[in-house]
Amino acid sequence: MTRILCWLAALLCVPSTMAAESPLNLTPGATEISQQVYDLHMTIFYICCAIGVIVFGAMFYSMWAHRKSKGAVAAKFHESTKVEVIWTIVPFLILVGMAIPATKTLIAMEDPSNSDITIQVTGSQWKWHYKYFDQDIEFFSLLATTQEQIKGAEAKGEHYLLEVDKPLVIPTGKKVRFLMTSDDVIHSWWVPAFAVKKDANPGFINEAWTVVDDPGVYRGQCAELCGKDHGYMPIVVHAVSQDDFDVWVGEQQQAAAAAEAEAQAALTQSLSMEESMALGEQVYIARCAACHQPNGAGLQGVFPSLLKSPYILGDISNHIDIVVNGQEGTAMQAFAGQISAKEIAAVVTYERNAWGNDTGDLIQASDVATFSGGGSAPAQAVEAATEAVEQAADAVVDASEAAVATAGAAVAEATEQAQEALEDMTMEALMAKGEQVYMSQCVACHQPNGQGMPPAFPSLVGSPLIKGDIKDHIDIVLNGKAGTGMMAFGAMLSDTDAAAVVTYERNAWGNDSGELVQPAEIQAIKAGQ
Repeated sequence: MTRILCWLAALLCVPSTMAAESPLNLTPGATEISQQVYDLHMTIFYICCAIGVIVFGAMFYSMWAHRKSKGAVAAKFHESTKVEVIWTIVPFLILVGMAIPATKTLIAMEDPSNSDITIQVTGSQWKWHYKYFDQDIEFFSLLATTQEQIKGAEAKGEHYLLEVDKPLVIPTGKKVRFLMTSDDVIHSWWVPAFAVKKDANPGFINEAWTVVDDPGVYRGQCAELCGKDHGYMPIVVHAVSQDDFDVWVGEQQQAAAAAEAEAQAALTQSLSMEESMALGEQVYIARCAACHQPNGAGLQGVFPSLLKSPYILGDISNHIDIVVNGQEGTAMQAFAGQISAKEIAAVVTYERNAWGNDTGDLIQASDVATFSGGGSAPAQAVEAATEAVEQAADAVVDASEAAVATAGAAVAEATEQAQEALEDMTMEALMAKGEQVYMSQCVACHQPNGQGMPPAFPSLVGSPLIKGDIKDHIDIVLNGKAGTGMMAFGAMLSDTDAAAVVTYERNAWGNDSGELVQPAEIQAIKAGQ
């Protein structure tokens, strides 16, 4: 019996002693919390090995010592209270022994408090957007692997599909808090070395954190099947010293200022057709080819062809609109915040003249900037009011008494425009705007028909909240509801958007309350808070 147990122990423990070196095992990672996860994993693994030795040892011994050839006769007993108690208590103690270290590790993993830096991570098909809350820095991070490598036209690089154009940069020794969300489908931000894997869900915020002690480059990728190019969403994190991080922050802020200056200068420049086509091709291959294909043929039924498309051959303003603002209900993103007006003008020019489209249209950055004033009428009024106020303020500072009088008139005009932006809207206008807001912000949880997904996401059809006090309805839209998945949209929606979506919810799907909320009411409620 002793020899058999020793043999089994050796047989089962050899793999466990080699586990730390196995390429198939978890790695200790690069952070304290990842080391805790690794230690927990190995502890459970060793417990499983011990259970295996005992269970299989007893089984093999019983088969050997009580075999029929030795004349063994089965004992005749029906039940044993002692055995029942033992095989209930022992597994219970084993599970408790596993649960204690597991609970400690899980609690530590879910504690993002006392962070030094907060970074919002937004997933979209198929790129990551990073926004540093305290440093006023934000950028998109895209796959840097070339199409030639992907198609096999050239040799794969060392970091094939795990390289990006702009990596995330964090300082060592600092607690970095991540806020995960998405602007389209479900993604998952996963960096194995940090023991961080969190889903990025549209309409929700998930939290994670890390503290990296050693400088280095750490790689990961989207771990959720988010679409056809799911494998093209790598994550690269550069951990650097605090001094190097401060230098990087300064460089990014200078680069942002330079980019803004360049964008302003581009508004007065005119590119030739050749220059615009060359730049447009670069932008198209980097930003558009993944969906619409390098030859513009798209994927039938999924991504429309751009060859002789009505958008391409039709009105230029509609073409610019869909590139700038995207198209709701489709995978077409809004590129207004991702690329400059110069690049938008170039890619629109390229699409209208490549692959045999040959419209001869040449779009300049100034055309895009002029169009970008588009949007809802209230939004235009508010934007115009803001510009007028800024111009008036500059005039007050720099001008003479006559200029001051002019500035005062401009301020009055700006104030009037701002008030016009908050004027009462008709039910039709509110419902149309409300449906747009609902489909972009609420539909992921409450469904297009308002039925929700009880009990996680309540139905809005005949809901007591929808049928009840309108102030309670506005409150939950602006401030969310603690302990549920309902986010606070007060900072995300304009006064017009908030008024419209509340009106829409109270009158859609047969609710038919007849009640409408005006932007001025939302503004008053926000001011009262």
